[in-house]
Amino acid sequence: MSEALIETERRDRVCVLRINRPHVHNALNAQLLTQLGATIDELASDGVTRAVVITGAGSKAFSAGADLEALSVMDVPEAHAFLQAGQQALRRLEHSGIPVIAAVNGVALGGGFELALACDFALLSENASLGLPETRLGLIPGFGGTQRLLRAVSPAVARYLMLTGRRVDAWRAHQLGLSVLPPTVPDELLPTAVSLAEEISRNGPQACRFVLQAVREGQDAPVETGLALEAALAAMAVGGPESDEGVAAFLGRRTADFEREPTAKKPYIRREPK
Repeated sequence: MSEALIETERRDRVCVLRINRPHVHNALNAQLLTQLGATIDELASDGVTRAVVITGAGSKAFSAGADLEALSVMDVPEAHAFLQAGQQALRRLEHSGIPVIAAVNGVALGGGFELALACDFALLSENASLGLPETRLGLIPGFGGTQRLLRAVSPAVARYLMLTGRRVDAWRAHQLGLSVLPPTVPDELLPTAVSLAEEISRNGPQACRFVLQAVREGQDAPVETGLALEAALAAMAVGGPESDEGVAAFLGRRTADFEREPTAKKPYIRREPK
């Protein structure tokens, strides 16, 4: 049985994934990337998981990046295959349809930062630092960093960080928009991330998938294409069973229960004000 390089912890409809190579600062090797992609695929199809939190084992590193010892002995075809596998694993994460939160509990460098960028949003511990230091090693980002960082911050900032290889601390990363909340003390990071994941898990799962699809497919398309996609997805949401439950719960002043069996679709009646 292969070593569990990705540990899973079920918390009702939320699943916490831990990158489990603390002895090498959670460096990403081919086996780990394969396990990550397979785990994400399983969660996306299990019918239970509504949100995922990814963090690193230990207290020092989310992930220090690709396993440089393994990378150093690869020739060009081997490196190309490894980097493509990494890109594919992160693309599977992006397109899983499940909201994924990165809980960055320490350094996130190179491939580790690229993994955090592939998540839907990130939370940072106060001891976190992020960077793409590949140029300092005569390398460049290879798991999607040149593309995702460019979309996360301004092009000038992206070029600056990649060309200098400098790290940014948690507070500067938050100022740049790389985390959605101010950095938190280490002990509060995972509880905060899980709490947010639980909040998301109580919303309509199909609605969350539609939001992710609209954002991801629309961000690089002409605005007319994005608006057309949004209208199509929003119409399917209106006509679907989740909206019946959500609207009924709102009108009934109760919490929506998206686990209940859908009822027959009823037309909404617009009442004119008296």
